[in-house]
Amino acid sequence: MTAFTLIIPIFGIVLIGWLASLAGLISERVSDGLSEYVFALAVPALILATLTRPGLTGEIAWGFWVSYFGGVAVAWAIGSLIARQYEGVDRRGTVLHGFAASQSNTVFVGVPMIFQAYGEAGAFPLFMLLAVHLPLMMGVATFMIESEGGRPLGQRLKTLGLVLVKNPIFQALVVGMAMKATGLSLSGIPKTLIDALAGTASTCALIALGAGLTRYKVLHDLPGASVVSALKLLVHPLAVYLLAFHVFTMPPAYAGVAVLFAASPVGINSYLLAVRYKTEQGLVAAAVLVSTLAGAATTILWLLVLGRG
Repeated sequence: MTAFTLIIPIFGIVLIGWLASLAGLISERVSDGLSEYVFALAVPALILATLTRPGLTGEIAWGFWVSYFGGVAVAWAIGSLIARQYEGVDRRGTVLHGFAASQSNTVFVGVPMIFQAYGEAGAFPLFMLLAVHLPLMMGVATFMIESEGGRPLGQRLKTLGLVLVKNPIFQALVVGMAMKATGLSLSGIPKTLIDALAGTASTCALIALGAGLTRYKVLHDLPGASVVSALKLLVHPLAVYLLAFHVFTMPPAYAGVAVLFAASPVGINSYLLAVRYKTEQGLVAAAVLVSTLAGAATTILWLLVLGRG
């Protein structure tokens, strides 16, 4: 197995989705529907199926969390500081720049890529990190943006709570971890149904991502998007790598999962936040596209660094 052949099933399917959309085989309406299916059903089913699977156990030291979120802090801070130098970027915009530079596309790229690289050895740290990553990153970004509007603390916390409670992936994580803690597992027809949905998650997610890339434009915002993409694909995983492998001690698979998680392209959630708050939509959308395309090359780099190819 080489690093190149390892990423072919991931970015190759993204390319197929992109070409199918360009050729008109997949309409924008179908692309949106497929994305909704992945978020609402397929990935939540994958989370439930994995977290309730017998034998999925492990122990995560605090160094694992410090390594990953220490890298997040580095990329976020640099992205925000650079954004302050741009004319016309308000304080909410600087939050979005930093968030995009440190928020990973876990659903569409991170989960398939890490399973491909580490298999079962990476399942436990992957889903534990996913469980913390989603609410923490979305929570901090939403709270910081809302604080710029001068809204009372209670309203900001209410908005944050609604964002998380309505998220199907967060719901699946809560249910899955509760079932795991109480020793419950899926069996019979429910297990068959959940496994069937879970089996479609990776392929549908990658097709939806590829098809969705055709709607993003990059030329106007290419310089800024390139900076954000470089921070996301190189600086973020580099900071995590240094902390996970050279500062703290943890199993190699755990450290590798943290690095590949960080090496994922800019997450779709950053674009959704930009649209919601009507700031920096063009740059964040361009960063999603640029980082996804460039991610094919940088992923090979990180797989070689990690010795997985």
